[in-house]
Amino acid sequence: RLVGGMTVCLYVYPTLIKAFQAAHPNVDVKVTPGAMQRILRKLRNGTADLGLLTLPIDDPQLVCEPVMREELMLVTSAVHPLTQRTEVRPGDLARLGFVLFETGSNTRRVIEHFFAREHLHPKIVTETDKVEILKAVVRNGTGVSIVPYRAVSREVRAGQLHATRIAGHKLIRETGWVHVRSTQLPRAVEEMKKALQRLSAATDS
Repeated sequence: RLVGGMTVCLYVYPTLIKAFQAAHPNVDVKVTPGAMQRILRKLRNGTADLGLLTLPIDDPQLVCEPVMREELMLVTSAVHPLTQRTEVRPGDLARLGFVLFETGSNTRRVIEHFFAREHLHPKIVTETDKVEILKAVVRNGTGVSIVPYRAVSREVRAGQLHATRIAGHKLIRETGWVHVRSTQLPRAVEEMKKALQRLSAATDS
């Protein structure tokens, strides 16, 4: 019983589960997406076995194991004026409207720390926990966003969105396995973790 945020459920779990089930065809895998607090409750009360969540998570009942680092990038529509810039600086963002993940998520905290460091007070035009809604709003030009590149790579390659780094900043979010603290984990949990290790090693090579 896997849990995770919408980005993980859309862009990590499908490939991971395919690899896992190739080695363990008789193990049923159930995936439940959700907001962070709901996911943590499911892990604590035993209705979920394993989560791949944005860190940090400070909870003595849970064990966190960092496994992925993802870069967050500025994403705009394909025809936004910023696509003509050879470099986008923090000051270029001052008057833009933003479409962001909901307040309280660790990804949102990374972005808010960046805004605070640069003394930016952006206008938030939309908040959502659904990455597909976020991309649709950015694509139609209503606002810009800062998201993991993995979530928009397909649309960027198709010319529907544009992604760029913000000069002088490398925004990183860390993702890790999270499960209840236990002296012995179920074998399926250990095997799922190994499956991600193998996929990551194959990608790095």
